[in-house]
Amino acid sequence: MFTRRPVVDEIVQQAWFISSVSIMPAIMVSIPLCMIIVFQVNQLLIQIGAVDLAGAGAAVAVIREIGPIVSVLVVAGAGATAVCADLGARKIRDEIDAMETLGIDPIHRLVVPRVIASTFIAVALNGMVSIVGLAGAYYFSVVLQGATPGLFIDGLTLLVGTPDFWASSLKAAIFGLLAGLAGCYLGLNAKGGPKGVGDAVNQTVVLAFLMLFAANTVITTIFLQLKGA
Repeated sequence: MFTRRPVVDEIVQQAWFISSVSIMPAIMVSIPLCMIIVFQVNQLLIQIGAVDLAGAGAAVAVIREIGPIVSVLVVAGAGATAVCADLGARKIRDEIDAMETLGIDPIHRLVVPRVIASTFIAVALNGMVSIVGLAGAYYFSVVLQGATPGLFIDGLTLLVGTPDFWASSLKAAIFGLLAGLAGCYLGLNAKGGPKGVGDAVNQTVVLAFLMLFAANTVITTIFLQLKGA
């Protein structure tokens, strides 16, 4: 990735492709997930008479965890599987071998643009999911659960600041990178015809999710340790 000039046209094309299959699923997943978590947090705050702190709870949940996780779940479930299917189809049609015969490096021409695009789109989706999640949390808390609008807005920065947003973006980037790598690796190693491609797509989802949750645990632990130091 860092030794040769990337294929910009292919990166743009893959970024557009991944975003086209990821934007709507990300919105549709983020809204109910945010609502469920915000509802549970607000129920606790209502019981102790602190519903006006709903903004702080929503910001912590959405910025630190929901945004990057929803983003990469969608990228892994929609984008990475599509990448795996594309590369797997090329593999079983011997297109990869033909590229190597012509002196074209498939890693540079096919893998690097897809991994970069997956990383970039994961970061972009993280920002979009965060905005949608906070907007939904505002409506749910203020309109349905009686929180004060001004105090909700003021509480957004009570526990969450700029370092949390940058950490969230970093998590999304790492998650997107891992999802892209998983899709490309399994796609290029697909065997056994169309059935092998289908198996590789299924394995991409499982592998990407396992890598996601393992990386999330490590990154969150390190970030909280550094923030508390």
